[in-house]
This record gives sequence, C-alpha cells and structure tokens, in this order.
Amino acid sequence: MPDLLLLALLLAAVAIGWWLGRRERGHRLLSSPQPSLSRDYFVGLNYLLNEQPDRAIETFVAALEVNSDTIETHIALGNLFRSRGEADRAVKIHQNLLARPSLTPSQSNLVQLELSRDFLHLGLLDRAERLLQNLVRDTHDDGIRQSAKRLLVDLLEQEQEWQAALDVAQPALVNQYQDIRRAAAHWLCELAERDMRSASPALARKRLRQALSVDAQCVRANWLLAKMEHDTGHYKAEIRLLKRIPQQDRDFTPIILEPLRDAYRMLADEDGLERSLHELIQPTPFTSAVIMLAETLQRREGNAAATAFISEQLAIEPSLRGVDYLMDLYRHDADLKERERIELLKRHTHTLLEASPRHRCQRCGFAGARLHWRCPRCRSWGTTKPITGIEGE
Repeated sequence: MPDLLLLALLLAAVAIGWWLGRRERGHRLLSSPQPSLSRDYFVGLNYLLNEQPDRAIETFVAALEVNSDTIETHIALGNLFRSRGEADRAVKIHQNLLARPSLTPSQSNLVQLELSRDFLHLGLLDRAERLLQNLVRDTHDDGIRQSAKRLLVDLLEQEQEWQAALDVAQPALVNQYQDIRRAAAHWLCELAERDMRSASPALARKRLRQALSVDAQCVRANWLLAKMEHDTGHYKAEIRLLKRIPQQDRDFTPIILEPLRDAYRMLADEDGLERSLHELIQPTPFTSAVIMLAETLQRREGNAAATAFISEQLAIEPSLRGVDYLMDLYRHDADLKERERIELLKRHTHTLLEASPRHRCQRCGFAGARLHWRCPRCRSWGTTKPITGIEGE
C-alpha cells in the first residue's frame, strides 16, 4: 500500500478515534466512570495496520455515527474513495449523508458538491449537471456557488456546450480567473468557426471581436479573422491581422509565415514580404522565417547570396532545419559525387526532422506535429506553441 495512502488512512483513523472518544466521554458523564472507545475503532485500526485498507475504511464508516460532529469526516472518507478511483463507493457515502435530516443547509450544499464530483468521475454528466445547476441557482454560500460554477464550466466544456459555458462563466469567473478568461475566448472562437461553416460570416466576426475583448492575447481570434479576410480576397487586411499575432505572442510567429507569404504573392509584393520577414527575424531569428527570407534572396540574387545569409543566421541560431536547407543550396552547385554525399546526409536530417514534433504544450509537455488550440492531454487552451531551437521549427 502506498505510504501516502497509509498516512491518509491513519489520519482518518485518528480523527475518527478522537470523535468517538469525545462521544464516549459524553456517555461517561451520564452513565459510567470508565472511559472506553468503540470496539469497531480498534478492529478498523487493526485492519489498517495489517494493510487491509478497504476493510479498515468500511469498519470506520460503520462505526462512525452521522451527526454534526462527524459530517466532515464522512465527507473526507468519501473523497478518499474517489481519489483512489472508487467513485461508486464515494457516491454511496455521500448519498447516505444527504438522506440524513440532521444536515444543515451548508452541510447539504457541501455534500451535493462532492456528490457532483463523484458523478463527474463516473461519467454521469447529466446527474452531475443537475446537482451543479441547483447549487449555482439556490445556494447562498458564495464559496460553494463558485466551486459549483467551475465544475459546471468543466462539464459543459466536455460536452462542447460553448455558449452554455460562457453563460455560466461570465462575468464573475472570466474576470477572476485567467485560465477561464483564456478558455472563454477560445469558446467564442469555437462558436465563430461553427458560424463560418454555416455561412454566417458577420456573426463569426462579431464573436471573434468578442473573443479579443475577453482576452486581448487570443492569437486564435486574429488567426481566424485573417483567414476570413483571405477567403474574401482582402489580402492587405489579412496581412495587418497576421502581423498582430507576433505582438500578442512572439512564440506563434511561425504559424503566420505561410499565409503571410501567400497574401504578399497575391498582391505581387515580393519587396513587402522581404521587409516583413526582416522585421520578424530582428528580435528572434525563427528558422522558418530565416529560410523563407533566404528563398527570396535566392530568387532575386542567386544561390551565393542565400548561402551566405543562411550561414550567417545559423551562426547566430543553429537549427537542424536550417542545416537541411543549407544542404539544398550546396547541392545546386555540387558535382555528381558531392551531390550523392549531400543526398545521404539529407536522408539523415530528413529522418530526424520527420521524427521531431513541431508543437509542444507549455503546461504538460504534450508534443505532436499539429497545432492544437486545446491540448489533447491536459485540456488547456492556448498553451500549445511551435517548438523552437536546434530541433524546432
């Protein structure tokens, strides 16, 4: 049995023993001069010491009366079951508590909150939602209402009920919690993408502007607005929106490069593209931007200029993708034998690049080829970014 679980159980046993002792002292004043603890307490403690936690907890629960002094201990035992992955047993304890007429309103609210957590762990979302909706609507305890709202928002996210989640979160949770504020902006983006698919561009733009008002750092909102401008042929407006993204978060610079290049090409403005790329690599020489700028130099001035530029940039910020592109440049001027050697090296760099993830969640470390606006592992919004560095983008 894990040491942490043993400690938790032991503490529970001590707490129960203290309450039982208190109860026994009350009886002693009325009936008997000899103090005594419940026999069940010692039976349970024996199970605990013999590393039989399930039987120990069952014995403690059976021994402990439900009253105003022991309600918190019962709740703690139910939560212990849930933390061990036995939410069904936690449900039984918490439902048993709710059936007691002696609970105060605040105690009843607390038990309902924990019972909703049990249902969420079991995947019983409808039952959890009903409990949480009741708590949000009826409780007078601000702490319980706040906790219920956060749980309800998490549940509605699971069900992809973006508008319902917004209705619960705004304005209190959005104003108070940064993670909720960031998530709310992405819920609006989700709704906007739904509007875009259903040919409602005006409503989509309205939602995206709302997303930026909720969270001015929401890269995704500007990204989607830029895409809408591209689809309608407004390339100058698209470029303006794309250039806002590095101002919001420089780590997202790599995602704007291809649409930025395409927009400038649609305007036949190669000089504008070159100026923009120079601006982007000034603070941080992102490999993708460096390679794209080298390609413009190659078209205008030839291989030698591109080779000199990429070599200079690799000395500042080495990267595997930069080396791979440099080998492409060398291959153009190589003889047959040198070209074969370069091809062999490129096969190795290509294998390494294919095996390397392109994006990583800054919260949990999940990495993959695609950019996920919501991390598939930790379910956080906006925490996945392009990987930079030697093996990065």
